[in-house]
Amino acid sequence: MHIGGIFASAVAVLVGLTSGFAPAHATAKPDVGAKQAYVVDSAGTIHYGKRQTKRVPVASLVKVMTAHVVLREAKLTDTVTITAADVRHAAVNGATTAALRKGERLTVRDLLYGLMLPSGADASNALARVYGPGKKAFIAKMNATARSLGLADTRYTNADGLPAPAGGGYSTAVDQVKLAQIALKNPVFTQVASAKVHRVAKSGAHRAHTWRNTNKLLERTDGVLGIKTGYTRAAGFCLVFAAERNGRQVVGVLLGDTNERRFAQAEELLDYAGEQITAG
Repeated sequence: MHIGGIFASAVAVLVGLTSGFAPAHATAKPDVGAKQAYVVDSAGTIHYGKRQTKRVPVASLVKVMTAHVVLREAKLTDTVTITAADVRHAAVNGATTAALRKGERLTVRDLLYGLMLPSGADASNALARVYGPGKKAFIAKMNATARSLGLADTRYTNADGLPAPAGGGYSTAVDQVKLAQIALKNPVFTQVASAKVHRVAKSGAHRAHTWRNTNKLLERTDGVLGIKTGYTRAAGFCLVFAAERNGRQVVGVLLGDTNERRFAQAEELLDYAGEQITAG
């Protein structure tokens, strides 16, 4: 090839390298359909943000704070007796339950699984009632904890995220990610939130229970640490999720999404963050 041809080829290569073409394997930035979203890794790199500071209801993601407060207040071996009010609370509100019955006595450890996996409002009511003591005092502890953790755009009105007659609580995608990062520092919380199933054997104090995690992301991809699903009509479908990717912990949240799409989009966001970590 003559010198002119070599020069032309070199220019063509240079143009190709600088014209913004991504490698064939590169993951495009996900087009997220959720109303609010936020993804950050343990090094502080923000991989995605969408209306992440808007205050909105977050449904059962509230139970992350419930679990966090209980883990600070209780011993895992403490035993809680389920009351008729606990069972009625879930039934009257049409909420998801852990299928608890009046008179059952379960450990705090087991109730945390009942709280996080099937998202039991009966379990949250029992834990709040005992470790307030009383639900009003427990909610005060949740709000005090939020303030101490710097969650300035978060307010709780109950321990389960159900709509409140006097006005619901709220949070933001940013605050929910911050809380998840803090909660995951507790190995017990991580063990509970990442469990696909938890079984409680029958004993004299309670009947047998099998609780399966509502978080389908655990079945879709590796390294998932949980964390929590949620839904109310006002909040839409919500998901706070976390996974290990290329040596970092990636935590994200989707608020106001559709049911199945939230799991697929969480997987896409984790893949995207993992690739950005590698490239960075």
